[in-house]
Amino acid sequence: MEPAGAGAEAGAEAPQGAAAAASPPRRRLLAQLRAKLCTWHILKTILLGQMLSLFICGTAVTSQYLAEQYQVNTPMLQSFINYFLLLLVYTTILAFRTDGDSLLQILKQRWWKYLFLGLADVEANYTIVKAYQYTTLTSVQLLDCFGIPVLMALSWFILRARYRLIHFIAVAVCLLGVGTMVGADILAGRQDSEGSDVVIGDVLVLLGASLYAISNVSEEYIVKNLSRVEFLGMVGLFGTIISGLQLAIVEHRDIMRIQWNWKIALLFAVFALCMFGLYSFMPVVIKVTSATSVNLGILTADLYSLFFGLFLFYYKFSGLYILSFVIIMVGFVLYCSTPTRTAEPTAVPQLRSTGLDNAGLKLEENDSQTPAVTVQFTREESVVVSTD
Repeated sequence: MEPAGAGAEAGAEAPQGAAAAASPPRRRLLAQLRAKLCTWHILKTILLGQMLSLFICGTAVTSQYLAEQYQVNTPMLQSFINYFLLLLVYTTILAFRTDGDSLLQILKQRWWKYLFLGLADVEANYTIVKAYQYTTLTSVQLLDCFGIPVLMALSWFILRARYRLIHFIAVAVCLLGVGTMVGADILAGRQDSEGSDVVIGDVLVLLGASLYAISNVSEEYIVKNLSRVEFLGMVGLFGTIISGLQLAIVEHRDIMRIQWNWKIALLFAVFALCMFGLYSFMPVVIKVTSATSVNLGILTADLYSLFFGLFLFYYKFSGLYILSFVIIMVGFVLYCSTPTRTAEPTAVPQLRSTGLDNAGLKLEENDSQTPAVTVQFTREESVVVSTD
């Protein structure tokens, strides 16, 4: 018979053994999550994405400062300066290129494709800025996210990208973060006006988001299959032509009314440098990740603009801004944790003439292997059969 103390010790050791048995799977799960999420690839993607967000933040802050402090509203002029810088740098590189396709060869082979790409990129920038005159900030922030599902759909059909369940969950989490940010704007009282025509403004936002999606998918295809310099050089060339023509038509009066001084010139220069940096580095990030991943990462650009606005434009702070930033980053990390796969094109079987020729040869071979039969009659009328 066991003593009472031994039974108590056995009872005390049982829970400890169960806890020890349960801890290895938990530690193993944590180790797997750490190995999957805490990688150099994800860290690099986050840093590159936030660098792009800061460039966008710089363009937004300088544009708002020009509009509020100096009453300068010339989005097409600002875009023209950016495209002209791309033309000076990257189109010039294409013109003097010795290896690969030169500028003339590219124009001969696919000029019309880059014409449509330049038109989509210029009008995407213009329609989004123009929408602010008709609708509210909330509508622009929410409807601008329409570009993400459009981008995923275009990537599915054009780039043959195939998504997993985790990618759709990650996109939903990012959109939840955007909704949190919009709620923080409403609580902070940033909705100053209701817009002159909300329907027109909303349509412009949806159109601009779709054009951005087309531009980004085209950019990913060109960067991964051709070259970054070709994309930037062609966008710079056709973007300069299209924005220059549109500038002369719709903004020539606004430009004449600008009272130039060194502060306005400095704001234009900062905007141009931020936009040039955005266009120059976005292909690098897209080549490492994808266009969808980049668009999820730059959702934080509005939050950076809000943080700068706390000091420059005296916005009211809300703790929901921090929460929305965390939610967007969680969704972004989830999306980057699992790479998408590319579907292989299905090969259509073709009937070739060589198959019929081989069949004929096979028949001839079988005929040659068949033994020959010879029938002979003798005088005694008996039949003799021989095979060769």
